[in-house]
Amino acid sequence: MSLGDEYENTSGYGGTGQTRTRMPDSGGGPHGGGRRGGRTSSRSLVTVVGVVVLLIAAIAFANRGGDDSSTDEADDSPQAAATAPSGKKPVRSANAGIPSGFAHDRQGAESAAANYSVALGSAELFDAGLRRDIVTAVYAPDVAAARQADLDRAYSNEEFLTNIGLDKAGKAPAGQTFVSRVIPVGTKVTKSTENDATIEVWYTSLFGLSGEGSTNPVTESWYTTTYQLSWVEDDWKITDFQQKDGPVPVGRDQQASTADDMTKAVEEFGGFTYAR
Repeated sequence: MSLGDEYENTSGYGGTGQTRTRMPDSGGGPHGGGRRGGRTSSRSLVTVVGVVVLLIAAIAFANRGGDDSSTDEADDSPQAAATAPSGKKPVRSANAGIPSGFAHDRQGAESAAANYSVALGSAELFDAGLRRDIVTAVYAPDVAAARQADLDRAYSNEEFLTNIGLDKAGKAPAGQTFVSRVIPVGTKVTKSTENDATIEVWYTSLFGLSGEGSTNPVTESWYTTTYQLSWVEDDWKITDFQQKDGPVPVGRDQQASTADDMTKAVEEFGGFTYAR
């Protein structure tokens, strides 16, 4: 995935607004090195207390109602805001299947950043034809050509594709399913003017091959990407971005699903259109 940091790219991805790719760790990521031992009773107690505290906080927050603060003024101290009904029409998905036509305000910019994260973290980015459609849909025209060239170099590198288990066309082996999916957890506005916005998107990503015989099982990672967006041609478009790891939550001792269950889940559960 283009914005993920899951795999290495020998083409030298790095820096602002470029597509960085890094191979999964040799230890197998969350699945490598065996399962951890059971937690102590004190750790379990702390976990239970933490869950209760979070539940109480969630109930209190829900009872507050919507956020009545202005959505058009810059906020020097960004605060988390729950998704609330706005009365605005949902965005459409007529641009290469990617949502477009976002509202010309802060909430529209947040929705655009979240949706663009999903598109740029998708398995479709490994298909040359679909990649062009995605780049055209999410990037501003004056930077799209450069981003297209960066992505083409990254995703056509045969050594890179071989290392993640794909053929030179970016296809998974027979009997296996390639998984590359981004799931936004939240967004934050750090700068907002009438025609420009800086949006941070915190998300988790799934990446790997599901199916019997896979040597690159699907693993989970966490990242935050900061997008620079501009209002171009009546929509929000990406002009630049930066990515960093985390915040990463503590993993639970849950049993990993079988290859068949993971493949079935990926095939049966579709993604979301994110709107505020």
